[in-house]
Amino acid sequence: MKANELIARLREGALKKYENLYGDQVDFQTGRYIRAIEEFTALYGADRDVCLFSVPGRTEVCGNHTDHNHGRVLAAAIDRDVIAVAARSDEAVVRVRSEGYPEDRVALAECEDPSKQTAFKSSALVAGMCGGFRRNGYAIGGFDAYTTSRVLKGSGLSSSAAFEVMVGNILNHLYNNGKVPNEEIAKVAQYAENVYFGKPCGLMDQMACAVGGFVYIDFQDPKNPVIDPIDFSLTERGYRLCIVNTGGNHANLNADYASVPQEMKSVAAAMGQEVLRGITEEALVAKIPALRGKVGDRAILRALHFIRENERVATVAAALKEGRTADFLAGICASGDSSFKYLQNVYTTLNVEEQGLSLALAVTEGALAGKDCAWRVHGGGFAGTIQVFVKQELAADFCRLQDSIFGKDAAMLLSIRPAGAIEIKL
Repeated sequence: MKANELIARLREGALKKYENLYGDQVDFQTGRYIRAIEEFTALYGADRDVCLFSVPGRTEVCGNHTDHNHGRVLAAAIDRDVIAVAARSDEAVVRVRSEGYPEDRVALAECEDPSKQTAFKSSALVAGMCGGFRRNGYAIGGFDAYTTSRVLKGSGLSSSAAFEVMVGNILNHLYNNGKVPNEEIAKVAQYAENVYFGKPCGLMDQMACAVGGFVYIDFQDPKNPVIDPIDFSLTERGYRLCIVNTGGNHANLNADYASVPQEMKSVAAAMGQEVLRGITEEALVAKIPALRGKVGDRAILRALHFIRENERVATVAAALKEGRTADFLAGICASGDSSFKYLQNVYTTLNVEEQGLSLALAVTEGALAGKDCAWRVHGGGFAGTIQVFVKQELAADFCRLQDSIFGKDAAMLLSIRPAGAIEIKL
């Protein structure tokens, strides 16, 4: 469809068919799509047949630092998304201009060789998605795209995973008739990030962005993870998801993040395994006297967190499947408690004066304890964000409280989005 036709349909209210994605923000999103189309035409020409695409960000719901030891995770898509306007090109080149960033330009002839890409550049992700598609037997071709994102960087909502999946989403619909399963797009996105971008990430972020809704993932066999989407609406049960950005400093935290899998795997190695998956709590406790001198107490505590959290994910996922909201909330609080006490990823010991996450969690507990809500550290931890499932009638006051401490708009009210990577068809 031509750009001017899409704009006309949007102005006629065509986006209302996607109220399941955008709720009461359809009018705002309509303006956002129109502006994106106008930016595309200014960059790449008005007389193009263009398509619209959307990919959500994600939130980790349960399974804090479990995936790297072949554990279980529960994640969910959110109603903050990356949108794209894209059109096929006769050139063997992919051009992607993201709002606020320079254009990424990737020649398809070079996309199969990771060594020809610059690590940690977004262009490497574009090349990795193209190379991964071709490697898996899917069609690729040139295209031009303009993207704009409401998945904020540094918020723990996986803006990079949403971008990767978006490139795959575009390739899927422009060149594969939409027949590539979203689960496969997620796996290609992980490959792009690992091999081309240079970050040894797991699969949780990409899978949640691609699949949508709540999704349970079991990484016992990391090459063939078990993917189980769960149909559950928190909104229908009167809850909102709130992510509170405490504004912590992420600088110099690489060692903190790396210490978690390293220490967990040191315990596993001392017990004759590569990872903790498969080691029972009874077996671990029996070995504690010998382990303390080898790996240290914190490593043992983190291993205990993994074992309990891995089981907790299965319990929380079952509660969602069976509609047991109270048990779901209890599991989330237990996950947060374990993360704080045993995993110990709520603040860095390099700067104990800065404890924004600890403060946000303490204030949240004081405001919401006994009110059928839940809260925990969000994502990797040490700085950044907390996650709160708050009753709708308490949400506004709760956000005002957090904003008064951490700054305007620190508290972001979100919903769980039922759909993952899609083409927006008007």
